[in-house]
Amino acid sequence: MQVAINSQTMTKYPIGIQTFSNIREEQYLYVDKTQYVYELANTKKYVFLSRPRRFGKSLLTSTFHAYFSGRKELFKGLAIEQLEKEWTQYPVLHFSLSTAKRGTVEDLDNQLDFQLGRCEKEYQLPQGGKDTTSRFQALITHLFEKTGQQVVILIDEYDAPLLTVLHDKERLEAIRTELQSFYSPLKDLDPYLRFVFITGISKFSQLSIFSQLNNLYNISMLPKYAALCGITQQELEDNFQEGISGLARNLDCSKDEVLQKLRRQYDGYHFAAKSPGVYNPFSLLYAMDTEEIGNYWFATGTPTFLVNMIRKFHTDITKIDGALASAQEFDAPTEDMHSILPLFYQSGYITIKGYDPILDSYTLGFPNEEVKVGLLYTLVPYYVNRDTNLTRNTVGQMYLALRRDDINEALGIARSFFAGIPYEEGTLKDAPTSEGHFTVMLYVMFSFLNLYVYAQVRTAKGRMDILLKTDTAIYVMELKIDGSVDEALRQIDDKGYAIPYEADGRKVVKVGLNFSTNERTIKEWKVETQKN
Repeated sequence: MQVAINSQTMTKYPIGIQTFSNIREEQYLYVDKTQYVYELANTKKYVFLSRPRRFGKSLLTSTFHAYFSGRKELFKGLAIEQLEKEWTQYPVLHFSLSTAKRGTVEDLDNQLDFQLGRCEKEYQLPQGGKDTTSRFQALITHLFEKTGQQVVILIDEYDAPLLTVLHDKERLEAIRTELQSFYSPLKDLDPYLRFVFITGISKFSQLSIFSQLNNLYNISMLPKYAALCGITQQELEDNFQEGISGLARNLDCSKDEVLQKLRRQYDGYHFAAKSPGVYNPFSLLYAMDTEEIGNYWFATGTPTFLVNMIRKFHTDITKIDGALASAQEFDAPTEDMHSILPLFYQSGYITIKGYDPILDSYTLGFPNEEVKVGLLYTLVPYYVNRDTNLTRNTVGQMYLALRRDDINEALGIARSFFAGIPYEEGTLKDAPTSEGHFTVMLYVMFSFLNLYVYAQVRTAKGRMDILLKTDTAIYVMELKIDGSVDEALRQIDDKGYAIPYEADGRKVVKVGLNFSTNERTIKEWKVETQKN
């Protein structure tokens, strides 16, 4: 539901505003999620939720704060107004560990000390202990005694201190132990607690962090809460008509075309086997406010920790989109993961794209174009060339060639580009003769074209190297290293790689590529347009 705004004013989009009271009092647009708040607050006691960054977790936490504080006036016109009849005011302890990112126990203790002090001052209570654990315990018991009401605990970005040291086993263990100590009083204080809500990006093992909270209810992959954070298609069309109209005017297209562009750019997140797709709210708000469709979410942070983890697990990034896994493999505790999938999924770089109930197997993939292009652009210095500007310009030239259906020109541009990459850069340094690494380089390059690009596509008889789809053509590509383009084309025919696309309506083009390890670039290629 959208806040009623004076017809003489423009819609105000709450970009960067994570406090529920500010959004309501200042009449920013708010998409109503309060039915979830009421249900969780009145049916559960210990709740855990993981969602990617910039997905509204802090706003949700703030909404719980306002609700349990009894601020009925903030919820006028929202779903919860019809559900809640009592509006009891509870004491609320609201913590955020987002600032504890220096990677030391000392910094974590300083942040906890500051926030405990703020709570003690707010409720006019004396400091109840010498260390953070005893102070936390004393704060809860004293609040209960002073107010006669059970205490609400809200912990936002609980994992921020842990993610900082994810690659440092020794420091990770030290900070994990400190957090475990801080949370340890919660189980024994159950009679004093009304509600506990903990949220963050990743899913660290409950046994290692919340060892005492064995009844912590994880709602992260439950279908009924899949739309708790993020914007559904219906919510988009109900709440953003003014923004959609503005985008249509600025982009000189119809509203239906705007919806298609928004869906491709920002939609596609699924947090359960059966759930509606949701949009990234941060990017959607930015697009509405600027009347431009850009890569806003990815611009807020460079995932350097992902690059380190990709290297650690020797990840083939061409196999991320379309990966098959059980829930135990990708929704696993972050510190115990044996592949990149848990970190990629929990951070929002891949999402659930399909589910097979017979095999209990999930298909994972990039949620949308913003994430795919943004991630691959970040990886350019590590997989292709340190000169990202040169890469971008080269991709632009290839794009114009493909717009003209000139695959020969596009591959000629790629050949010149690869030939100019210094030997020590990109994947050439690590595996100069690896067919897989050349595939990665082409995959990254083509992915920037905002076209549909797939690598290592499964078929009944094998895997094709590259599948590229434009508005007018489908390119089926097979790569050989110091081999023969005719051999590559024969493999396409023998394996039937092009058959699934014959009824598509677009022309099907088979491309055989031969890479030379001596020249370190595409030596030759051969193109055959299939007659449908």
